[in-house]
Amino acid sequence: MERPWSLIATCPMGLEAIVARELKDLGYDDVKVENGKIHFTGGPLDVCRTNLWLRTADRVLINMGQFPARTFEELFQGTKSIPWHKWIPADGEFPVEGRSHKSQLSSVPACQGIVKKAVVEQMKENYHIDWFKETGAYFRIEVSLLNDIATITLDTTGPSLHKRGYRKLIGKAPLKETMAAALILLSRWNPSRPLVDPCCGTGTLLIEAAMIGWNVAPGLRRSFPSEHWPLISKDDWEDARDEAFDAVNDDIELQLYGSDIDPEAIELARAAAKSAGFGKEIEFKVGALNKVKPEGEYGIILTNPPYGERLSEQAEVEKLIRQLGFIMKSLPTWSMFSISPSKQFEHYIGRPADKRRKLFNGNIECQFYQYFGPLPPRQDKNTTTN
Repeated sequence: MERPWSLIATCPMGLEAIVARELKDLGYDDVKVENGKIHFTGGPLDVCRTNLWLRTADRVLINMGQFPARTFEELFQGTKSIPWHKWIPADGEFPVEGRSHKSQLSSVPACQGIVKKAVVEQMKENYHIDWFKETGAYFRIEVSLLNDIATITLDTTGPSLHKRGYRKLIGKAPLKETMAAALILLSRWNPSRPLVDPCCGTGTLLIEAAMIGWNVAPGLRRSFPSEHWPLISKDDWEDARDEAFDAVNDDIELQLYGSDIDPEAIELARAAAKSAGFGKEIEFKVGALNKVKPEGEYGIILTNPPYGERLSEQAEVEKLIRQLGFIMKSLPTWSMFSISPSKQFEHYIGRPADKRRKLFNGNIECQFYQYFGPLPPRQDKNTTTN
C-alpha cells in the first residue's frame, strides 16, 4: 500500500486557515487549503493523531482517487480502478454518500449507485464472492463531483468531530464545539487571562477553552470507525492516545466564568463541564447580563449572544448587545469578542469593531466582532492590540 496517504480535513467555510494552523502545529507542513478542505499527507498514525487533536475540523478523510467523470461509465471505471479490497474486508459495511456541483452528472442518487456498484464489482473480482453481508467494520465512502471531476474519499471519523463525547444531556446548543474552539483560538486567549462568557448557554465556549487551556485533545473521549480498520492498527490508536494523555497539563490554573439567565441552560452547562473533567475549574451561575461584573485585569469577554430569530425578539437582542457595550466601557484593560448575525451589532455596542471576520454558524452568516484591549504588560508593554 502506497504511503503516505492523501488526507483531507474538512471544515466550515471561513475556518480553513485555522485548521491549517492546527495541522502545522501538529507537525504537518505540506498543507494545501481549498474551500472547506485542507489537504495534507500522512499514514495510519496520522489519521489517529488528527482525529484526536483537531479542534476546528469536521472530519478527516482519505482521498482514494480523483479523476474526470463526465459520464457514468467514466465514474464507474474510475471508482473500480481503486484497490478497495486492500481497505475494506469481505464483511465490511460500505455505504456511499454523494454530492454534485457544476457537473454533468447531477443526479446524486444515480452517482451513489454507480460508485456502490463499482466498489462491489472490484471486490467481487478480488474476494471471489458474489454477495457482501456488510456486517463488519464501517467504511463510509463519499463521491464528490465538482466541475466534472470526481473525488472519492473514505471517512475515518464517523460522526462529526464536534461531537466530543462530553455532552450527555441534550439542550439547545446554538454553537458547535468546533466553532467554539475556533473562536477561542481566534481570540488568542491563554490561561493567564480571565475568560468570561456572560451569555454562556450550555457552556460550550468555556468547556472548549478549558480543553485548550489544559491541552486536552478533544477526541480523547470518543471513538472512531477507523479504529476497526485493518490498515490502521490498534497499536497506532494506542500510541496516539498515549501521546494525547501525556500531553495533558492539568496543573494550570484556569480562570473561566460563565453566566446565563436560563437556569436550565446552566444546569446543562455544569453537567457537561463535569463530564468533560472540568466540574471544579469552570464557575457557572444563573444571572442576567446587566448583573455581570467581571473581575481582574486584561481579561477577555467571549460570547455568542442570542440571535433573535423572531421579530418579537429583536428588541431584547438589541438590549443585550447594548449591555455588552456598557460592560466593555467599565473594563478598559479587557478585550471583547462576539459572534453575531446582527448588521447593527457595532451600532448597538457603541463603537466599530477593531476587526471583523465573516463566519458561518451552521447556515447563518455571522460576523466575528473583535474589540482589542491592551495586552498584559508582562507580555509586551508597547503592544496595544490583542
